[in-house]
Amino acid sequence: MSTIRRQNSLEPAPTLCRPRSLLVSHLGLLVFRRLVRSNGSSRRMTGKGAARLWQHSSMAKKEKHVSETPATAWLRARGVVFTEHPYDYVDHGGTEESSRQLGVPHHQVIKTLVMQDERANPLIILMHGDMQVSTKNLARAIGAKSVEPCKPEVAQRHSGYLVGGTSPFGLRKSIPIYVEETILAMPRIFLNGGRRGYLVRIEAGVLVAVLGAKAVRCALATG
Repeated sequence: MSTIRRQNSLEPAPTLCRPRSLLVSHLGLLVFRRLVRSNGSSRRMTGKGAARLWQHSSMAKKEKHVSETPATAWLRARGVVFTEHPYDYVDHGGTEESSRQLGVPHHQVIKTLVMQDERANPLIILMHGDMQVSTKNLARAIGAKSVEPCKPEVAQRHSGYLVGGTSPFGLRKSIPIYVEETILAMPRIFLNGGRRGYLVRIEAGVLVAVLGAKAVRCALATG
């Protein structure tokens, strides 16, 4: 399951107008007082100004909430422990952007690529974010004549996910899944959680033990 989970009491200065509709919490009050001080405690504020400042202090403490996706539902149904890692999605930013925002090694962020063989049969290959797929080596490893990436609309039809938010978990239909062998040597990895701007962290062993992915060697260094 997801694990994303005092000071002396201070009263606001008498000159500040506090909206009656806002619930005053002890922690929120302390944040509010600090914001007031940074804006000049000697300056008298209007009711609207205090309200805006109070709302800002309350919202600053709220965590980002990500609703359930087919991928997270799939993981929970199988008792897989994972942590959630939302970030600000950037078009064409890829795993490089997500790793930068989350402050994790690019090599540890795994991309989910939807491809097809010469008969247009779909397959998924999981690859390190900082590496490319050798389609020639992949085809040889799975016994196909050739392998190529699916067009975005075709990939979406197969997986049920928007490109940029494709997860190997909770797919629309059963698709063979392959994983670069070196990924399995890592203790924990980050993959898309079924939505743009949202990764989940799991133990790499889940890919084989629970997802049933088959290990292959088809990685190419970028650059």
